[in-house]
Amino acid sequence: MINVLKKKIVDRKANVGIIGLGYVGLPLAVAFAKKDFRVYGIDIDKSRVDRLNKGISYILDVPARDIHEVKNNGKLSVTTNFDVIRKLDAVIICVPTPLNKTKEPDVSYIVSAVENIKRYMKKGQIVVLESTTYPGTTDEVMLPVLEGRDMKEGRDFYLAFSPERIDPGNPTYNTENTPKIIGGISKESTELARILYEQVIHKVVSVSSSKVAEMVKLLENTFRIVNIGLVNEIMLMSDKLGIDVWEVIDAAKTKPYGFMPFYPGPGVGGHCIPVDPIYLSWKARGHGFEARFIDLASHVNSQMPHYVVEKVSGALNNHRKALKGARVLVIGVAYKKDVKDLRESPALEVVNLLKNKGAVVSYYDPYLPFLKMEGINLRSIRFEKENIAKADCAVVVTDHSNIDYEFLLKHSKVVVDTRNVFKNVLDKKKIVRL
Repeated sequence: MINVLKKKIVDRKANVGIIGLGYVGLPLAVAFAKKDFRVYGIDIDKSRVDRLNKGISYILDVPARDIHEVKNNGKLSVTTNFDVIRKLDAVIICVPTPLNKTKEPDVSYIVSAVENIKRYMKKGQIVVLESTTYPGTTDEVMLPVLEGRDMKEGRDFYLAFSPERIDPGNPTYNTENTPKIIGGISKESTELARILYEQVIHKVVSVSSSKVAEMVKLLENTFRIVNIGLVNEIMLMSDKLGIDVWEVIDAAKTKPYGFMPFYPGPGVGGHCIPVDPIYLSWKARGHGFEARFIDLASHVNSQMPHYVVEKVSGALNNHRKALKGARVLVIGVAYKKDVKDLRESPALEVVNLLKNKGAVVSYYDPYLPFLKMEGINLRSIRFEKENIAKADCAVVVTDHSNIDYEFLLKHSKVVVDTRNVFKNVLDKKKIVRL
């Protein structure tokens, strides 16, 4: 059975299914389809399916022309019906894994996907989970559902984990040229998953188990959140000491070894960096281990929006203006530059904190014309002289590349710069840095 599946994969005769057509699933579906696989995309969001069937892409990294190409040549079909699993040889799960209200992992989307796979699965299929989760999910949550008296993993079906490595808006690294980690429940599953992904990805790295693969992703993003937390704390310390932290970082990164630059900011956003380390911390607590570095870094980063608002209040005070009643213009609300993505964006908390303190808040973001969430209902202003000049303070939260910062500076009364876009501007009365 395993040799038959191997041959189908290598010959590009295998039918591949992707469950979840978001930032991870859609680029992966297109990648397989462009390599001549027959791909079936499954998503419970009917509006997504309708848009894709019309050739419309809602993902920045997937051009509409790529959707048209793989749809027109019959290599990609999209549906809300899970019964297509009956015809698949490989099923890849790319569903969300958020935190619930108590900051604990919510694997309900994974469970729902696995239950649907179980309902329609056949012998000889490989199932791969890409959704970021805690170590043990694949063998503790998925395996018991899929395995039964007539279905044995490593014999009748194959199960593996491969962490997604998507960086929205990255001009250099994409699905195909970012190395892929693979870890199966059995050796057979690891081998099959490696062969599957080698058809579309330049480099595939096998590890000894699904737990190791799950831990790899959490280490990657925990490394980032801890270092971001560290540099944010250094920034807070430098502010107290009257030192320009941006100058410190620029000087430190001239060292050719032993140092990697991270930069302070208004907080952390996106699905991965704020969320993944909490998955790891939660799992560690279940085994009687306290992840102190992770928890401290998360705490420091979560306080940054408050610090930004303090800076805005101080900047206004220096211009003899109270925060309450002041007009504050937020520049950039996406969680990172040059993407249309609001997930966990620190800008949302900055906006809410400003509003709660009585400020009259407006915003400009070239990628997000409307902001309707978390108690916010705003429309992006036109980036014009009159709109900028009427604000008592502008605060740069997300440094999109296509914003005219010279124009912003020229027509602003004072700017709080959280991203160092005005690093060469010496006017400390007009520019307030973190």
